[in-house]
Amino acid sequence: MSDDAGAGIEGARADEAPGSGVLDPVDARLLVGSLLVVSACTLVYELLISALSSYFLGSSVLHFSVTIGLFLFFMGVGSWASRFVEGDLLDRYLLVEILIGLFGGLAGVVLYAAYSVTENYYLVALALIAAISILAGLEIPLVTRLLEGTRGLKHSLSDVLAFDYLGALVASLAFPLVLVPWLGLQRTAFAVGLVNLGVAVVLLTRFAPRLVGPTRLKLLSLGVGATLLAGFLWSSSLTHLFEQYLYQDEIVHAEQTPYQRIVLTQRNRDLRLFLNGSIQFSSIDEYRYHEPLVHLAAGAVARREEVLVLGGGDGLAVRELLRWPDVGRITLVDLDPAMTRLARSHAMLRDLNEDALEDPRVEIVHADAFEYLEGDSRLYDLVIADLPDPSTLELGKLYSASFYRLVARRLAAEGVFVTQASSPYFARKAFWCVHETLAEAFEEVRGVQSYVPSFGLWGYQLASNAPLRPERSPWPPGLRHLTAEQLPGFWHFAPDTGPLEVDVNRLENQILVQYYEEAWDELQ
Repeated sequence: MSDDAGAGIEGARADEAPGSGVLDPVDARLLVGSLLVVSACTLVYELLISALSSYFLGSSVLHFSVTIGLFLFFMGVGSWASRFVEGDLLDRYLLVEILIGLFGGLAGVVLYAAYSVTENYYLVALALIAAISILAGLEIPLVTRLLEGTRGLKHSLSDVLAFDYLGALVASLAFPLVLVPWLGLQRTAFAVGLVNLGVAVVLLTRFAPRLVGPTRLKLLSLGVGATLLAGFLWSSSLTHLFEQYLYQDEIVHAEQTPYQRIVLTQRNRDLRLFLNGSIQFSSIDEYRYHEPLVHLAAGAVARREEVLVLGGGDGLAVRELLRWPDVGRITLVDLDPAMTRLARSHAMLRDLNEDALEDPRVEIVHADAFEYLEGDSRLYDLVIADLPDPSTLELGKLYSASFYRLVARRLAAEGVFVTQASSPYFARKAFWCVHETLAEAFEEVRGVQSYVPSFGLWGYQLASNAPLRPERSPWPPGLRHLTAEQLPGFWHFAPDTGPLEVDVNRLENQILVQYYEEAWDELQ
C-alpha cells in the first residue's frame, strides 16, 4: 500500500467522527500551539493550590508534594478516561478548555472560602485538584487523536508532548517571577483562567465550521468569561472579605509580595503583624520579645561598633539597638523590600519602631541572609537573627549548621550571636535543636527564655566563640521588661522545658522543620 493510500485511509477514519476531520497545516499548528498555553495554565493552577495550601496550613514540602502527586495521579485518570471519548473531538476539547479555565480561575477564591468559613479545606482542595487534573489529562490524548489523521501518530505525539513540556517551563518561571509579584495569588488564578478561556475562544472562532455545537460552546464561554472577569476586577475585595475571617481584628494593610503575604491588623491600640498567616508581633507586648532578643546579647559584648541584624524588617529590633548610645553602624539584611518599606511608611508602624529605620546609622540591604553572609567580609561585634520560625525549608536553612558557621566567621573575636528559637515549651525539640546546631559552630551556647503573652513562653539562643558574659555591659535605661534581678531566671529551664536529645539541623536533612511542624501540629 502506498503512503498516499495510507494517508487517505487515515483521513477517512478521522472524517468518520464529526468535528474531527483532517486538519490543514495551519490549523494543526494552531492546535499544537494551544497546548503550550493550556499546559502552562494547568501548571500555574497546580502551583497556586500548593502555595495556598502552604500559606493556610504550613509545611510547604508536604503540600507541594501532595498536590503534585495528586495532580499527576488524576491526570493519569483523565488520560485513561479519554479512551471512552468518541466523536465530536474538537467540541469536546474546547469544552475541556473552558471548564479548566472555570475551575482553575475560581481555585483561589474557592480555597480562601473553604479555609475561612468551613472546616473542609482538604476536601475542597481535593475536589478542585481532581476536577482540574482529570480535565487536563484529557487534553493530550484528544489533541493527539485530532492531529493523527493529518501528521501521523509519531509526529503528532512528539509535537504535542514537546509543547506541553515547554508550557510547563514557561509557567514555572512566570508564576514566582511575574504572576504572584504583580497580581497576587487571587488575581493570578482569575487571570490565568481568562487566558485558558481565551485559548478556547480563539479555537472556537477558528474551528466554528467544523464544530457540532458551536452555539452552546459560545454561550458557555461567555458565561465563564463574565464570571472570571468579574472575579479579576473584584479580587481584592474578595480576598479582603475572606481574609478578614482569618483574623480577629480589622485588617488595616494587606499585600502579597514575591516572598510572603504581609497583613497588619488593628484593634484599638493593638497593632499586629502577620507574615503568611503567622503572627510576628503584637504592639501591646512586643517589647517583651525584642528586649531579651537584643539586650541580653548587646550587654554581653564590650563594643557595639558593627552590628548586623538578619530579618527584623519591621524595625523593632533596630529600635532596641539604638537605645545603646555607643552603637555604631547597624546593617539590616531583610529579604523583602516591601517589609522595610512598610516599616518606614505606615504611620502606626513608624510610631512603634520610633522611625528606627530612618536613623543615619542604619544601612538596609535587601538580600537573602545566607547569600549575604557568603559574600560579606566584615566582622561584627554583634549579630542578631530576628527571623520567622523555621516552618519551611527556605527558613530552615537559616537555622542550619552551615548557616551558623557562616555567622561564626563574621563575628569579631569576642562577638556574640543571638537568634530567636521558637518556644522551649510548645516546640521543645525545635528549641534544643537550634541549641545543638549552634554548638557545632560556636564554642559556647546558652539558651534563654522569656514570657511573651502573645506567644507564651519564648526562647532565644546566644552563642559566641569566647566565654559568654551577659552582664558585661549595663543595659540602657528605660527598658520596660528586663531588669538585673530577672537575669538569673532567663537562663533557668524547668524539667518540662529543659534539654532533649535531638539531631543537628543540617541542609541535607532539615530536621528542624520537622521538629517544628510536629510541635505545632500537636497544638491544632
